[in-house]
Amino acid sequence: MGVNEIVGLVLLVVATGCSAVLVAAETSLVHIGRARAEVIGDGLGDDDRVEALLALLDRRSEALRPLVLALVLCRTATVALLVSWAYQRPGAGWVVPSAVALGLFVFVVAEALPRSVALRRTDTVALRAVGVVGRLASVVPLRWLATLLATLSERLLPRSAREVGPDVTEEELLAVADRALATRSIDEEEHELIESVIAFGGTLVREVMVPRPDIVGVENGCTVQTALEEAVSGGHSRIPVSGDGIDDIVGVVHVKDLARAHLDGRSGDPAVQMSRPPSFIPETMKADDLLRQMQSERFHLAVVVDEYGGTAGLVTMEDLLEEVVGEIVDEFDLEEPLSQSLAGGDLRVHGRMPVNELNDLLGEDLPDGDWDTVGGLIFNALGHVPEVGEAVEFSGRRFCIEQVVGRRITRIRVGAPEVSQ
Repeated sequence: MGVNEIVGLVLLVVATGCSAVLVAAETSLVHIGRARAEVIGDGLGDDDRVEALLALLDRRSEALRPLVLALVLCRTATVALLVSWAYQRPGAGWVVPSAVALGLFVFVVAEALPRSVALRRTDTVALRAVGVVGRLASVVPLRWLATLLATLSERLLPRSAREVGPDVTEEELLAVADRALATRSIDEEEHELIESVIAFGGTLVREVMVPRPDIVGVENGCTVQTALEEAVSGGHSRIPVSGDGIDDIVGVVHVKDLARAHLDGRSGDPAVQMSRPPSFIPETMKADDLLRQMQSERFHLAVVVDEYGGTAGLVTMEDLLEEVVGEIVDEFDLEEPLSQSLAGGDLRVHGRMPVNELNDLLGEDLPDGDWDTVGGLIFNALGHVPEVGEAVEFSGRRFCIEQVVGRRITRIRVGAPEVSQ
């Protein structure tokens, strides 16, 4: 083996090693998220490297440009050296075996192995990769060339493809929460709260509102005394005042205003005089948007309207908060519980119980469609107004209707899962 061949082989090994390092660095920095980087920093004690990693992730696209360009140059050099070294071997029979053997070696050492290590130990490799990125960025010609090429390539993309997505996805946050729960950094209640907050962002108002048939209100002509009695008997602090029917809500009256008028001797006055202007919102509005609107505009009850302008229901700030922290029950809540455990493993649920809540309770995956409640699911399955005693089956469970009020399913008995013999 001549000197040129030895030099070529040494350069090939060096280029392969550099490619391996750069592949591991690129893989780890692409697959790690900011939320995960913040979590791994808690137990390492290396604040400087963690801060450098977080700063790099804030400008990930720009920071990775020199690294990617250096990786391309190393790969190009590796291929050139591989071909050159193979052709320097005496005899035509050496060319193909040498190229194949070295090609497999380069693939394993410079691609498969470092990528596998980076995916399995993303946290550790990402922290070490910060120094590699910093050194490459300090090479001014490399940084300038990478920026120029990246700018030119971005101009070739359509405008819609240039939009940058979120740095941290919901799936990433949930994965970090799962990991924190597994390592006992947070407890089960905190994990459930994180899940509820993330799910809250995709919840629609119509999923949490009090539906139209359950609205407790008073008519335009009723007195303060009547409205006060209606609110107290229902355990409500605010009730709507309707004009020409429930689709014509003209105001919202507060129990405090009614009580003040009653103490002032104005029990016979029209309750509408004590009302405040109602807030109307569409049923397709996001629950988190409504909560922020309630905070900024300082109101606690909104009238939910459907696409035709009719009243679909009411939603309060308490309804929204319950989606995050769970059911809030006080001494004035008179509502029937949504679920009740029965003997033998059966469960009694209210027809307005959300399907997703029943899924969580049963650990099942009930059918999904244009309905939100268990009552809507059964209505769709039967195809007609149900009668007491009718039943349907989902996921090996029997759903038997126990109570129907008007055309509404109000009580359902969910049987225990069938045990195969």
